[in-house]
Amino acid sequence: MKKSQVLLLIISCLSINAQDRNLNVTVYNDNLGVIRDVRNMKIGKGITSIQLKDVAQLIDPTSVHIKMDATVLEQNYKYDLANFSSILQKYLEKNISLVAKDGKVITGQLISASGDQLVIKKSDEGLILLPKTDDYQLNVDKLPDGLISVPTLVWTVDAEKNSNQEVEVSYMTSGMSWNAQYVAVLNENDTKMNFNSWVSVTNNSGTTFPDAKLQLVAGDVNRVQTRYDFIEKNGATIERAPNVAMRSFEEKSFFEYHIYDMQRTTTLSNNETKQISLFEATDVRINKKYRYLSNVYSYQSSNDKGKVSVVVEFENKKENQIGMPMPKGIVRLYKSDGKNLQFIGEDRIEHTPKDEKISLKVGDAFDVVVEDTKVEENKISDKVVESSWEIKIRNRKEENIEVDVEKFMGSGWKILESSYPIQKQSADKVNFKIPVKKGGESILSFKVRYSY
Repeated sequence: MKKSQVLLLIISCLSINAQDRNLNVTVYNDNLGVIRDVRNMKIGKGITSIQLKDVAQLIDPTSVHIKMDATVLEQNYKYDLANFSSILQKYLEKNISLVAKDGKVITGQLISASGDQLVIKKSDEGLILLPKTDDYQLNVDKLPDGLISVPTLVWTVDAEKNSNQEVEVSYMTSGMSWNAQYVAVLNENDTKMNFNSWVSVTNNSGTTFPDAKLQLVAGDVNRVQTRYDFIEKNGATIERAPNVAMRSFEEKSFFEYHIYDMQRTTTLSNNETKQISLFEATDVRINKKYRYLSNVYSYQSSNDKGKVSVVVEFENKKENQIGMPMPKGIVRLYKSDGKNLQFIGEDRIEHTPKDEKISLKVGDAFDVVVEDTKVEENKISDKVVESSWEIKIRNRKEENIEVDVEKFMGSGWKILESSYPIQKQSADKVNFKIPVKKGGESILSFKVRYSY
């Protein structure tokens, strides 16, 4: 008999009382789940022991919070689970029986068990050495003391009367996480996109949560401050964007985070990743841009051929069909070539509030070439240096474009002259907008003075 058959035979002999159950599972972005488990349980008068089965194997026992009409005197978390190896180890120096395929029975004292290899001492003091057990059914009397079939919380409680009551247990567990994925499909002229999001929920906590109410928390939570009662809804306000098709979740603001509340129950099986639709939005207006980042400080020598990035930007606003907090995740962009949908790039976004601009780098432009050159440098004095720069942009596309040029300058700088007006500047960088005609070339030249 196979190992699993032996285990199932033993577990089937166990008597497990059925318990009515109401589950709420809250999953955070990074290896944390908060479970609220309400069950109808029978509690006897006086000091008794009760068990809560099917808790997460990776539970943090110090986070358990219990609500019941009784006093909890002691709590034990039992996680020594029954399996082929653990059962045999408990039966060392005890009698077991092996039944061969031909019906022959071997009975004796188990004195060694290592993987599939068993050594059995017969009643006449002889030894039976079995190099493998695949051709045998192993029988033992009962499940050994100390082994359990599922992770279990065991409480010693003191109750004033016999009762059937609802017992509410909340606890934290590791082994659970979720993340968002986004899919954007651009239209023919790159002015709009259809945009949808999925969430992937992973459960490696060691147990299955059947027919559970699911909530997802987006935000960077300080684990020292995390509380087991994060699932409470006091003060939550619903902010649902009317132009977004919310298929499965309702979004709520809570404290400094956002909760996505699933509108139906679902089963989170152990060792499973489940994908659920978060939202869909159509005709989201976008702005396609070309951006060149000159990352070499101006007081260093440079003669580089640079890459021009292709960027898609959009406003996360209600009037732009979205207007909702967007959890961090990867955005994958697609566009049709007239026959098939083609992948054109991907980027990652962080947690983004509503009404903020989102900028996605799609890739580098194939037909736009940049030459970034320091053409001259003069030392005016020991503390003053002047340098001249030239950035050539060639457009080999069949359309006119505009390139945003962002130049990092360092400190102590001042631009003395420029062939294009400065669009924006800060303490360490300056921005220009350079139009480039199809098949043509534009040259940005400027002179900068550094004072040290």
